[in-house]
Amino acid sequence: MLDLRRIIEEKDKVKELLARKGYDADLDTIIELDKKRRIAIGEVEQFKAEKNKVSAQIPALKKAGQPVDEIFAQMRVLGDKIAEGDKIAKELEEKVFDLVCRMPNIPDEDLLAGEKENNQVIKVVGEKPQFDFEMQNHVDLCTKLGIIDYARGTKLSGGGYWLYRGDGAKLEWAMLNFFISEHLKDGYEFILPPHQLGYNCGFGAGQFPKFSDEVYWLDCDEDRKKNRFMLPTAETALVNLYAGEIIDEAKLPMKFFAYTPCYRKEAGSYRAEERGMIRGHQFNKVEMVQYAHPDHSQNAFEELVDKAASLIEKLGLHFRVSKLAAGDCSASMARTYDIEVWIPSMGIYKEVSSVSNANDYQARRNNTKFRDSKTGKPAFLHTLNGSGLATSRVFPALVEQYQNADGSITVPEILRPFMGGQEVIK
Repeated sequence: MLDLRRIIEEKDKVKELLARKGYDADLDTIIELDKKRRIAIGEVEQFKAEKNKVSAQIPALKKAGQPVDEIFAQMRVLGDKIAEGDKIAKELEEKVFDLVCRMPNIPDEDLLAGEKENNQVIKVVGEKPQFDFEMQNHVDLCTKLGIIDYARGTKLSGGGYWLYRGDGAKLEWAMLNFFISEHLKDGYEFILPPHQLGYNCGFGAGQFPKFSDEVYWLDCDEDRKKNRFMLPTAETALVNLYAGEIIDEAKLPMKFFAYTPCYRKEAGSYRAEERGMIRGHQFNKVEMVQYAHPDHSQNAFEELVDKAASLIEKLGLHFRVSKLAAGDCSASMARTYDIEVWIPSMGIYKEVSSVSNANDYQARRNNTKFRDSKTGKPAFLHTLNGSGLATSRVFPALVEQYQNADGSITVPEILRPFMGGQEVIK
C-alpha cells in the first residue's frame, strides 16, 4: 500500500512513476476524498469541544437550582452531529483505503518505463551449450528415461500437471536439498509454513484484491475474506509472519526461507514450446524472504540476487540476470531482477527466480513495523523476496544442458551427494 502522505505531497511525481508501470493513477479523487475526510474529522472535533463546553455548565446550573433540560437537549443535538460526522468520516476513510489498496507499488526511480521490451540484461554467466549430436528436448528426454510421467500426471489432475518417477523424483529432491543446504549455510531460518492461508495473507502480500481470481480457493463463502486459499508462493506466508507486530530493530535483517509446493491457477500457454514442465499449476519452490531496515534494503536486494544466481552457477547452467522495466515488475514490487536460465530446445531464456524489493508496500498493508532507534517510534520496514529456486524450469534446463549423445543425462557434480553418488541417469 502506498503512503497517503506521499500521494498528497508528491502527487505529480507519484503519478509519473506509476505511469512507468502503465498505471493511470486518479490521485485527484483520492486527495479530494481525503480532504473531505479531514474536514469531517475537524467538524467532529469542534462538536465534541462544544459538547464538552456545554456539559461543563451542568454542575453549576444544578448547584444554582436552575433547569438543565435545555442543556441536555443541546448535548443530544451535538451527540447526533458527532455520530453523523463520525459516520461520514469513516465512510470517506474506507473509500480512500479501497482506492489506495488497489494501486500498484511505485517503481524505483532508476527503472525504465515500459514492459519486457525495455528489460536490461546486466549479467551473462557461462556459454550456451553446444552439441555434436542431435539434441533432444526435455519432454522427449524425460519420457524416454521414465523420469517424468506427463501422461499420468494429466490422468490424475488434468493439463498442467506431471509426476516425478524414480531417478526424476530423486533429481528433483536432490535440487531441493541442495538449495536448502545453501540457505542454511548462509544463516537463513528454515520455515515450513501452512499451505492453506487466510485472505489477510493475500491482502498483506499485495496479491488481493486485484489477483484474487488467480489462486485456488478452498471454501465456498461468497465473502472471500472468510475463505482460505492454497498458497501461490511461500512469499505470501513469509511476508505476513509478523503482521501487526513491532520488531526490535536489532533483529533486522530477518532472513527466512521456505520450501513449499506452489499452487497457481494461471492459464499458462498452449504454445508447443511451453509444453512439459515450463508452466504448470503445481510446482516446487524454495523461497527466500528478508525483513530489512529501509536504509539497508538495497544491500539486502543485492544479496538475494547474488544468492539466487549462485545456485544456478553452482549447477553449472548457462544463465543471465535481467533488470526488469517498471511495467514488467509485478504490482507489489518496486524493483525486480530475473535470473533466467537457457532452455536449448526453446532457444530462449526462462525465468527461474524473480528477486524483488517491495520497499514498505507490503509492510504497510500488513502493518509490520520496527522500532526506529533514532526516533524511538515505530516505522514500516522493507520486505524482499526471491526464488531460491523454483525447480519446474531448472529441471528442464538441467536435463537439456546436461544431455548426452546416448540419451542419458549427466548429474551435476554438486547434486551427486544428494543422489547417493549417482553420476548419470540412463
